Amino acid sequence: GLIFLRHLNIPIGIITGEDTEIVARRAAKLKIDILHQGIKDKVPVAEKICSEMGISLEDVAYIGDDLGDFQLLKKVGISGAPHNASDYIKDVVDIVTTKAGGEGAYREFVETILISNGINLTELVEEITTL
Repeated sequence: GLIFLRHLNIPIGIITGEDTEIVARRAAKLKIDILHQGIKDKVPVAEKICSEMGISLEDVAYIGDDLGDFQLLKKVGISGAPHNASDYIKDVVDIVTTKAGGEGAYREFVETILISNGINLTELVEEITTL
């Protein structure tokens, strides 16, 4: 999923309540564009990021799985949750993946959005792998 987004020049960000070196290292390894850790109220942070990018929350796709994601999931343009998220999260999102968190849910979320926007994944893979 990350490779597809990077190839399409779509910025990738993480807003998390966690604040650990492990998250920072993982974000660096995955070349995540934006990382905000230790965030309790994610909406103002997301709004600030959007303002800096000249977009609105309606232009954002966000996947989350717990209480700290609830308000932001209700405000973004496309929201998602992994199959193993709490029911109160799955009840407010646009996409519930068939995969659980940590087992391909993010990739499925990204692929679902790309396909719904008319992107042929086979052609995209061909383009990426022949560069």
